[in-house]
Amino acid sequence: MMPKIADIEDTPNPNAIKFVLKDRLVWGKPKNYASPEEAGGDELASRLFAIPHVTNVFYADNWITVTQDGNTEWADLARKVAQPIREARAAEMPVRVDSEPEKDDDPRLLAIKQLLDKHIRPTLLGDGGDLEVMTLCGNVLCIRYYGTCGSCPSSQTGTLIAIENLVRTIEPEIEVVSV
Repeated sequence: MMPKIADIEDTPNPNAIKFVLKDRLVWGKPKNYASPEEAGGDELASRLFAIPHVTNVFYADNWITVTQDGNTEWADLARKVAQPIREARAAEMPVRVDSEPEKDDDPRLLAIKQLLDKHIRPTLLGDGGDLEVMTLCGNVLCIRYYGTCGSCPSSQTGTLIAIENLVRTIEPEIEVVSV
């Protein structure tokens, strides 16, 4: 079965749009590719990168965010990227979904991840992006943005400040950096 596009949404990043689908593309961990080389064996991402101006492909569940280089109009590009999305195969429901809790040695890191999962990630996911906590070294928390957030100017300023202020409710001296 091929996924059908239910809606196309603008995102806070003018260089990214989000395609909401009627079927899932993946179950579980989202997929993010910043280059054709990273896409490797992912057929959908490879086909999207073959379209001029596409610079990032990020998908999770039943939506996909495509980011462009800013050198073309979305009206034309959206039609081109919609074709491979429509032709992609919907993900089959897994027999078993792993739901094992994450094991972090640092209780601060676990508390920070839970706080971000509750207060920040739902908004980012709604806008076609996401973040991953990379490391907590001393009082420096390193995060990585994905999808529409990866190249959005506000993610490097306002969103980063909001994350830092939220995390400081747990760790007052923490500094949050995007890598």
